[in-house]
Amino acid sequence: MELIRWGIISLLLILTIETTSSSPSVIKMVPDKETPIAADGDSGRRRGLDLYCEGWRFTVETNDAGSWTQVPEKCVDFVKEYLAGDWYRLESEAVADSAVAFAKTAVGVSGNGKNAWVFDIDETLLSNVPYYADHGFGSEVFDELSFDSWVDLAVGPALSASLRLFNELQDLGFTVFLLTGRSEFQRNVTEINLRFAGFNNWERLILRGDGDQGKLASVYKSEKRKEIEDEGYIIRGNSGDQWSDLTGFAVAERSFKLPNPLYYIA
Repeated sequence: MELIRWGIISLLLILTIETTSSSPSVIKMVPDKETPIAADGDSGRRRGLDLYCEGWRFTVETNDAGSWTQVPEKCVDFVKEYLAGDWYRLESEAVADSAVAFAKTAVGVSGNGKNAWVFDIDETLLSNVPYYADHGFGSEVFDELSFDSWVDLAVGPALSASLRLFNELQDLGFTVFLLTGRSEFQRNVTEINLRFAGFNNWERLILRGDGDQGKLASVYKSEKRKEIEDEGYIIRGNSGDQWSDLTGFAVAERSFKLPNPLYYIA
């Protein structure tokens, strides 16, 4: 009997050792292979830099980076590749898909014309990437006069995902308001650019008037949304590339943040 008992104990020990040595852990603290940084100096350093810049971009999108003024110099190439490749487009498409899904299933549009959707313009409907391509992809200090000259050209291309969303919302019966940080003197060129890019039939284009100058974007846009609500509209959705487009008061039932690693507006 004693011999059998020791035999069973020995078998259990063998099984335990084999299981421990062959079963993969859930989280591997030590990789099976060398990291790319150790294996290849150049590509490893680039991969490490990409990881750093992606981490930085993540903090920007989650509003954890706080107030910042310039893209880090070492992340300029990363931002350039992000904007030029499929990554930016696919993320923008995903945001638009979520907005359409909300509009179709979560909102019962009554047909009285009082269901509103608010859009920002820059980096939401129109892209200024061609401008920033000539100005360091966000690594240069912002030059308002230079940017205004770009706006005057009225050549900003449409963000394709937002154009699709814009049109689908109108087909669903939403009344669309455009709320931008651009100033009133830019109304004409802004309307020309929007129509040139394919945007039409909005209810109202709201720009900063004299009394709005100097206000934080979050305050100015909240005040204008409140005016829309005071007219009897229900703001079902709001699309913008800055948190200041979406937060504050008189906020939408659902807000949809588009990616933007180029600049920050409070």
